Amino acid sequence: MEIIIANDVKELGQAAGHSAADLIRQAIAENGSANIILATGTSQFETLNQLISEPAIDWSNVVMFHLDEYLGLPVTAKASFRKYLKERFIEKIPLLKAAHLINGEANAERECERLGDLIKKHQIDVALVGIGENGHLAFNDPPADFETEQPYIIVDLDEACRKQQKGEGWFSTLDDVPKQAISMSIKQIVKSKHIICSVPDSRKAIAVKNTFEQAVSNLYPASILQLHPNCAFYLDGSSAALLSENIISTTTQK
Repeated sequence: MEIIIANDVKELGQAAGHSAADLIRQAIAENGSANIILATGTSQFETLNQLISEPAIDWSNVVMFHLDEYLGLPVTAKASFRKYLKERFIEKIPLLKAAHLINGEANAERECERLGDLIKKHQIDVALVGIGENGHLAFNDPPADFETEQPYIIVDLDEACRKQQKGEGWFSTLDDVPKQAISMSIKQIVKSKHIICSVPDSRKAIAVKNTFEQAVSNLYPASILQLHPNCAFYLDGSSAALLSENIISTTTQK
């Protein structure tokens, strides 16, 4: 586990995106292709901006999987994560080998099966993720399911998660935020060879502290990342503000 603290959100995104690009280039050089997972939300803006600007990535050999999506939300909706990825990544990388998006308007159980069958055929080289204000990883809100072997699952979104989505401006009212989503499961996420976790903003400071300083527990879903052998956390001063001195002493300052 590695913790990198940047000076600001832009620098955080640049460092995380550059690291992701290095891992993608490495996977292509070693295996002829790379399989990646992309997250969405405000925490990923700068990371994705940097990733798409990186040189010398043969995107025609990259397969992308989608982390989570609301149930029942049209792709035209402002908050649709399919819309987010299409506009911020897929349309800017026209040579991408494949992009496996979650269709939240399809039959949810069959969609989980379809995506599960696909991802089981791919070893994920690098996963880009974030942490929610309630400590969630993807849409696995506490208490998260740490046991399921299914790659994609239907989840209920708790009130804290739904308030975050409204607070970030994706929805006008709390009632507009869907109450369920399809999410990549915890076990599937941690199967990734490398994980890059980008977490800016003071809103995430308590969740960041719990991720590192609580015992691994499904009450703090992102705490599972303590056990991953190749996970790098990219924080800024605000999100790292509550970390104890013994954690800070192990970090790299950017």
